[in-house]
Amino acid sequence: MTSTYTLRSASPAKTRTDAVVVGVLKTDKGPVLADGGEDVAAAFGRKLRPMLASLGVSGKSGESVKIPTAGTLNAPLLVLVGLGTETDVVSVRRAAGVAARSVPNASSLALALPAGDASLVAAALQGYLLGGYTFTRYKKDAKDDRPAEVVLLSPVARDTAAITAFEEAQVVAAAVAATRDWVNEPPGNLTPPLFADAVTAAHKAATKGRGAPKIALQVFEEDQLAELGCGGILGVGRGSDAPPRLVRLEYAPEAASTHLALVGKGITFDSGGLTIKPGSSMTTMKSDMAGAAAVLQATFAIAALGLPIKVTAWAPMAENMVSGDAARPGDVLTIRGGTTVEVLNTDAEGRLVLADALAMAVEEQPDLVVDVATLTGAMVMALGEKVCGVVGTDDVVAQVIAAGTRAGEAHWAMPIPEEMSERIRSSKVADLAQHDWVRWGGGLYAAAFLREFTAGLPWAHLDIAGPSFNSGGPFGDWTSGGTGFAVTTLVDLARDLAATAGSGVQDSSTVSGD
Repeated sequence: MTSTYTLRSASPAKTRTDAVVVGVLKTDKGPVLADGGEDVAAAFGRKLRPMLASLGVSGKSGESVKIPTAGTLNAPLLVLVGLGTETDVVSVRRAAGVAARSVPNASSLALALPAGDASLVAAALQGYLLGGYTFTRYKKDAKDDRPAEVVLLSPVARDTAAITAFEEAQVVAAAVAATRDWVNEPPGNLTPPLFADAVTAAHKAATKGRGAPKIALQVFEEDQLAELGCGGILGVGRGSDAPPRLVRLEYAPEAASTHLALVGKGITFDSGGLTIKPGSSMTTMKSDMAGAAAVLQATFAIAALGLPIKVTAWAPMAENMVSGDAARPGDVLTIRGGTTVEVLNTDAEGRLVLADALAMAVEEQPDLVVDVATLTGAMVMALGEKVCGVVGTDDVVAQVIAAGTRAGEAHWAMPIPEEMSERIRSSKVADLAQHDWVRWGGGLYAAAFLREFTAGLPWAHLDIAGPSFNSGGPFGDWTSGGTGFAVTTLVDLARDLAATAGSGVQDSSTVSGD
């Protein structure tokens, strides 16, 4: 079923829908209806506070309480969702996600969450769209119980900025959902050739019709990768019956004055290779291509939004499997450009495919480079499962973190200590050692390794190993499985670059932690 979404300035107390959603703030004096719920509070009057107390409503994030209105409102059902202690894009986005899962079987729904400016309008709609995401392709009895009509109520509904934010939120949410679809796909159905086919199909849809953006697509197969000298991609992929691929997208509008290169890790399944993973560690390894999915879908979204910025996206795709031809510990691979790398842990394969793609990306001299990868368990150990580690050139790291804050995604800056430059040069037979088996600082070691292939250009590395896949239950606008993390941040980064085009990229001589 296709739902329709409308932005209006009507009162939630008078709106005729099956259910109306209002936010609740947690305060020292007890729960309080948030902005957007004033008319609902007035309709209930003095009955509201004791009613909230008797129902145990606290306003904590993730809370959802349903109340029959008995004619007090025009909607027969009131749904209260917790915002926590403050109103911002994160709390609104999460509350909207909870709301999407709290009202099944309603034909119409009104969202009266805080939406007093364009950023909150976007957060509310995007949170609702993503909180209601499902992946049911392989469920024979799947049912679609989403409301046919969803109305977002906002006092700024007629403002141009709010209308634009409302429309763009649907584009970005669709890109995040498409990323989740690719990540959730069974790995046998999304091998490197099939992933490349899926990108080709998405490209066809994105560029079809009058007014559609122009996006160039290239798919490099294994013989072309050999001609290009991409030994990292070929070395990782040679153990699989499904050959590797490298996909390149380019969106280059005439008005563009800034070039952003995006590189995403696309390991469609990671067994660990000959350094094989424990069986329990393989259960989520279909998600090891989440970085590639994110940069590709972010590029489609940036093009659909018509942002005046050139974007090239590079997605190296390989399946890391065990076979008689798999890469061995001790093998030496030659990366694009001639750098040799000694392979010491075949389960540290992501940096090898990224090295080739980064080398290709920087040959075009972009203004800045951002790579996104489910790269290291060490970063998960450091930051947990909901925060992305960001490493690289100081100013680019700051830009990424600022974009993530606006987008409602959590990032944390990490350093590259000087000793990492020494550790990656510890090989006695090659230019670089891909891994060194030292337990400490593995995520920073991997970042130092990637930096070798950035040609000194402004660069940021996003390690999304934690937040790219949600193995637990739903959380805010996250559902179980692929989260689509980084898409929204990359789109917001592109918006920022487009807005500041012409001012130039700041000095890139200082690298975080060096």
